[in-house]
Amino acid sequence: MKSQSLLIALSLTLAAVSGVAHADAEPVPYRYGMPMDVQKVISMNEPQTSECKVIKANIKFLDKAGTEQYVSYKKLSDACMSQN
Repeated sequence: MKSQSLLIALSLTLAAVSGVAHADAEPVPYRYGMPMDVQKVISMNEPQTSECKVIKANIKFLDKAGTEQYVSYKKLSDACMSQN
């Protein structure tokens, strides 16, 4: 009985640690055609720049299965909006 309790406790600990590791993980680079399946956006961030250039942005979201995803992608900086 004690070994079963120990096994359950170990399993719960590993599940908790893997969840924390996933939350701190590096974003997965977006590939063309990669299904995003976004249900809810948690956060979006990008570096601020006054130059019009291609930058790396990140999005953290929940997919339709409720799994948190973290993806990086390339885009034009917001500075490009005000330049002709």
